[in-house]
Amino acid sequence: MVSRRGTGLKGRAEVPGDKSVSHRALILGALAVGETRVTGLLEGQDVLDTAAAMRAFGAQVERTGEGAWSIHGVGTGGFAEPEDVIDCGNSGTGVRLIMGAAATSPITATFTGDASLRSRPMGRVTDPLALFGAAAVGREGGRLPLTLIGARDPQPVRYTVPVPSAQVKSAVLLAGLGAPGQTQVIEREATRDHTERMLAGFGAEITVEEGPEGRVITLTGQPELRPQSIAVPRDPSSAAFPVCAALIAEGSDVLVPGIGLNPTRAGLYETLREMGADLTYENPRDEGGEPVADLRARFSGAMRGIEVPPERAASMIDEYPVLSVVAACAEGPTVMRGVGELRVKESDRIDAMAQGLRACGVEVEEGEDWWIVHGLGAGGVPGGARVESRLDHRIAMAFLVLGLASQRAVTVDDGQPIATSFPIFEPLMTGLGAAIARSNG
Repeated sequence: MVSRRGTGLKGRAEVPGDKSVSHRALILGALAVGETRVTGLLEGQDVLDTAAAMRAFGAQVERTGEGAWSIHGVGTGGFAEPEDVIDCGNSGTGVRLIMGAAATSPITATFTGDASLRSRPMGRVTDPLALFGAAAVGREGGRLPLTLIGARDPQPVRYTVPVPSAQVKSAVLLAGLGAPGQTQVIEREATRDHTERMLAGFGAEITVEEGPEGRVITLTGQPELRPQSIAVPRDPSSAAFPVCAALIAEGSDVLVPGIGLNPTRAGLYETLREMGADLTYENPRDEGGEPVADLRARFSGAMRGIEVPPERAASMIDEYPVLSVVAACAEGPTVMRGVGELRVKESDRIDAMAQGLRACGVEVEEGEDWWIVHGLGAGGVPGGARVESRLDHRIAMAFLVLGLASQRAVTVDDGQPIATSFPIFEPLMTGLGAAIARSNG
């Protein structure tokens, strides 16, 4: 795919439903007793793979309309043993949450995924699941394909998450549903809290307290979860792409309605405002237990680089690739620290962005858990490169955004991974006026 400079973006960007909320709605719906109805579900491949997995574990999962789904759950601990391998495609969130949900049922399940997912370490999840009594056998380094043997006599655990990770925290909490007594998860830094919010909505007994160790989440196991009607807010991580494109493409004015602004997810927008972005929140409201607003983004030619507080990383970890694109178009250096998690995402995102930005004429410094992008100011990025997406949807979209503000076109070698999280990215962006096209060469 190729993107090039145009006359700016205008209009409404109706981005898809939140991916994190969509995964959790399907999984908790499958663990409830009765019918859960979901509207606004993201119908990207990652979420569709989770829906297929819930069917394999015995839940009735049916699409009833565009973004509308019905899930008849099997109850906590009611997962049936799947007849075939569970293929989670590209989704690290999907596979880790599903493993957690299955870990305290007396069943055996084998998980696999695409080449990217098979390269990602699973030990960070299987290690705490072993504390419940589950066992995992996989390839070297705990990589997929991996067979999980659920605990026959699960025990509640108290687990401190070693590095900020909503996936690990959520996997432990979902496993805790099937264990008697109280499971506690302690996180030193708050990560996205959709799991805690949704567990409470489904009727689980869950408390969150701040203590000397950090954030202590206590869940009482073996509840009967009540089915829900869930309206999925629009995904702030997907919204980041049209928003950031509007900020760096001269002449742009874009409204993104109904964006979820959960405080544990909104770090990017706080950072952009500190850089001098013209961002405004309109019509703030609450939908389905999540704060929501309409977000307006206008071209901001005077943005400056900043040092992003490391403690903010957990609230914007997926947005650093596109933030680095904005940083390239700002004046001066943008410093991003405490982001080692980016090394083990769908790709090594620090290396992928650093290599691609350098190819486009931007100076980048990097270390194990930090990087610095030296911005060239509005319109200053030369571009003209062909960059590798590395089977990573966010890398592909970030560089297509960069091309909209570069002096010469930017080409991404493979745009197919975009469908995993943002299947309407191309028509949405071109509908706003973006010069993005498919290429045969």
